[in-house]
Amino acid sequence: MSMEYIRNTYNVPAKRGVKVKYTGGVKPIFGKIVGTRNAHIRVKLEETQKTVSFHPTWKIEYLPHSST
Repeated sequence: MSMEYIRNTYNVPAKRGVKVKYTGGVKPIFGKIVGTRNAHIRVKLEETQKTVSFHPTWKIEYLPHSST
């Protein structure tokens, strides 16, 4: 599925390079969207540099763009 499909289907601001926070674990996990796989977003995690898949709406917070 494409990023456009994910944006339209789940009504989320998913784009490559957008920072996200996953809140479904013991502590929040931060990362940056790098792509898609099926109907999931692929996120490169800041802490481990691993790339993992997340459902676009399940405990994901899309962070505002910082201009600084």
